[in-house]
Amino acid sequence: MENCNGSANPPRAEILKSLLGRSQTKQLVYDNTFEVFQTIKDVLHELAGEVNEELGTSDKRVKLEYRDRGQYEAEIRVAGDILVFSMHTNVFQFDRSHMVWKTSYVQNDKEAAYSGMINVYNFLTDSFRYNRLDDLGYLIGRIFVNKDKHYFVEGKRQLSASCYNFGNEEITRESIVKIIETAIQYALNFDLLVPPYDAVKIVSVAQINSKIDDAKIQTGKRLGFQFNSDDVVNQKR
Repeated sequence: MENCNGSANPPRAEILKSLLGRSQTKQLVYDNTFEVFQTIKDVLHELAGEVNEELGTSDKRVKLEYRDRGQYEAEIRVAGDILVFSMHTNVFQFDRSHMVWKTSYVQNDKEAAYSGMINVYNFLTDSFRYNRLDDLGYLIGRIFVNKDKHYFVEGKRQLSASCYNFGNEEITRESIVKIIETAIQYALNFDLLVPPYDAVKIVSVAQINSKIDDAKIQTGKRLGFQFNSDDVVNQKR
């Protein structure tokens, strides 16, 4: 019997089908991503202790400092940089133009494309120290995890793991260590550039008063420069 919309399946049957299929898959993706994020927190905490011990210095300015920012965020301070790891609470589907759809893995299992997302941002330590709310941070990578715990990393060249390998490897503690160490290395090599003169030649009274009080003139590693997902190497040359 058809409903008023001409569909052979009544709405309740479609609701049940969706709950037992897609919604169940999304819940599994969320659980996997949350588990991976907890491992990321553990690795960050452990790495900070190990590196500080190897440094063998009492100078806090060069030590690593881990901070748990809540259920879905964590940070690690590395000298003048902060890396913030942030798990999104939603599950995503890729746009049909994304390369992930060209993999045989996703073509054979469309639900494998549903992914959780963990973003990695790079900020300046002084942005937080001096509460410079207008300072800029940069997304340097994002980790995608699916229902099978398969993953890939999208971002800067040093961090990127080709999505064409998506489906060949589950994310492990060892792969998480590699991702984090690569992100730290990238942040340390990503230098703060002098902004173009024209971008900072005019300053308001409010800005200069704010700078005097709290050092809040906007700062970012590439202030005034176009910053694309794959152009770091060219900018640094």
